Amino acid sequence: LKQVFNKDKTFRPKRKFEPGTQRFELHKRAQASLNSGVDLKAAVQLPSGEDQNDWVAVHVVDFFNRINLIYGTICEFCTERTCPVMSGGPKYEYRWQDDLKYKKPTPLPAPQYMNLLMDWIEVQINNEDIFPTSVGKCKEEVL
Repeated sequence: LKQVFNKDKTFRPKRKFEPGTQRFELHKRAQASLNSGVDLKAAVQLPSGEDQNDWVAVHVVDFFNRINLIYGTICEFCTERTCPVMSGGPKYEYRWQDDLKYKKPTPLPAPQYMNLLMDWIEVQINNEDIFPTSVGKCKEEVL
């Protein structure tokens, strides 16, 4: 493990972002949150008197929105031609199955997989049985 974490042998390219671009703005936000001294443990702790399911639901939706924003910045570089397989490195390939159009696990290009995934998550988030908009009405067995 020492070889993996040896900073002299780890290639870390410097990232430069053009001012005025979406990436530059995201970079500034990320730097601000990293340098803000925020105690992450305290930031995600359930506030006193709040319903745990409501708290989790808020963070799931926030996480989805952040992932959507991040994906939006890289999707132009991952096309069906440049990313013909949805993978997690050379050892893992993700296949899509939704029991509607794709009844069996199906290999897809990464952009198509991601679009289906983000659409599926959005449907779940908008499902009142899973993420009700009335405070304190969440079904425990779903979460």
